Amino acid sequence: MQLFGFEITKTSSELADSKNLQGIVPMDQEDAVTEIAPGGMYGTHLDLDATAKSEGDLVTKYREMVLMPECDTAVEDIINDAIIMENNAYPVEIVLDETKLPNRVKKIVREEFDKVLSLLDFGNKGYEIFRRWYVDGRVYYQIVIDKNAPREGVKEVRYVDPRKIKKMRENVEKKDPSGVTEYPKIKEFYLYNPKGMANQQQGIKIAPDSVCYVPSGLVDARNKLTLGYLHKAIKPLNQLRMLEDSVVIYRLSRAPERRIFYIDVGNLPKVKAEQYLRDMMVKHKNKLVYDASTGEVRDDRRHMTMLEDFWLPRREGGRGTEITTLPGGQNLGEMDDVLYFQKKLLKSLNVPVSRMEAEVNFNIGRSTEISRDEIKFQKFINRIRNKFSILFDNLLEIHLALKGVMTRSEWNEVKNSITYNFANDNHFQELKKSEIMSERMRLLGEIDPLVGKYFSLSWVRKNVLQMTEDEIIAINKEIEVEGSDEDMVDTQEHLSYIEIEPEDPMEVTDNTQNKTLSEEEKHLVESMTRFYNSMSSDYEEPKEE
Repeated sequence: MQLFGFEITKTSSELADSKNLQGIVPMDQEDAVTEIAPGGMYGTHLDLDATAKSEGDLVTKYREMVLMPECDTAVEDIINDAIIMENNAYPVEIVLDETKLPNRVKKIVREEFDKVLSLLDFGNKGYEIFRRWYVDGRVYYQIVIDKNAPREGVKEVRYVDPRKIKKMRENVEKKDPSGVTEYPKIKEFYLYNPKGMANQQQGIKIAPDSVCYVPSGLVDARNKLTLGYLHKAIKPLNQLRMLEDSVVIYRLSRAPERRIFYIDVGNLPKVKAEQYLRDMMVKHKNKLVYDASTGEVRDDRRHMTMLEDFWLPRREGGRGTEITTLPGGQNLGEMDDVLYFQKKLLKSLNVPVSRMEAEVNFNIGRSTEISRDEIKFQKFINRIRNKFSILFDNLLEIHLALKGVMTRSEWNEVKNSITYNFANDNHFQELKKSEIMSERMRLLGEIDPLVGKYFSLSWVRKNVLQMTEDEIIAINKEIEVEGSDEDMVDTQEHLSYIEIEPEDPMEVTDNTQNKTLSEEEKHLVESMTRFYNSMSSDYEEPKEE
């Protein structure tokens, strides 16, 4: 099968290792991928719940949901806490402390990671990229390279609408001598159709290495559709929308007071009684007015459906004609039902309910004053950040393999040790960070006398102060520079009052008291002079990184 795009082939040793792998379950069953049945037929399923016909319908539904103000506000809170754009820096950085890569390779990986971020324009579009992935529940990027110079790595990444592309899988089956079906390998590719994926049998087949696919990790009960994080908010949002409409309709229909006319029709026949009732209605409804500016008599009809009066006939023997008033609706100010569904909507999106209450002020106190909902919300943010980081893993893997920094098998060995550090501004996170730092300083004061005897300085920095390798290197350089600057200042201040004659270095005078120095003082001056000269010759200005 010829696929569009490029494919990074495996080495002979990797192919030999993959042939020895056996399993009775197909690989990678976590994502909802359309499987191709043997013979080339595309697998289908029957949707009895009528929730969605395809993933494209789900994406359209999610995008419609964020047009609602309540849902959009909740999504904004999530994205604002997940992606922090400040200080003119990237909101995410790669951490390689736990990897066993050489320092030279670590430096290259960091540089290439910055290149990946620049390809995504993550410094300017990081918020939009994360929002697009969170709302749609998936994101696709086409990886573009220069086929004439693949060693230059990834040249461009292009966003692909998830409604026009779909991941496909074909399981290769074989049976062992005992009759057990095994799945030694799978064939994957992407099917792209610029007109949409309504027909999943037509489109361009793209090699898997040419596409970066990042799903939400949520699937339906049958493992047939990839869901988004907004999926469980569909029902609460629809209920909230219907309840708000019903409240508006009730208020408009019951707000005004209406009149009730009881018209005495006597013994008139039914037909004449109805005609008499209509005449009375027209007489009270119509209003003939004279327009002095035009000289016309105008009939003003003021019919408003929600303000119509009630006209009821009354027979002889009862009371005569009577006009009463129907009171307007009561308790129109109660909004408990609407508030209930608003809170239910926020809970379905994992957003703290306290953020909906406008009267609750922003309180910055100790961690004991932070609500449990804020703690759970921060953990949810960390989980979706970790899932979104698959985007960096996939792009960095292809980029490093193309440039020859490391093979894909080597990347798989260190992939689980690579983490990504996102910027934080959650107020609970800031408070927790300050309290943790205070506790570390207290513990450092207690353990400092034991450094060099029971603990090493490197162990204290990594385990007590929780410093990374990059931070340790940077701090050591700063300490060296600051220490050199202080020694120079102290030496120059000590020798500032001494003047040495160039003709006779032994004839040194004290400018403060204008007297000849003794032999011991001359010896001291010579020692200080040699020390100053050595410091001046060895000292070098620190180079900027």
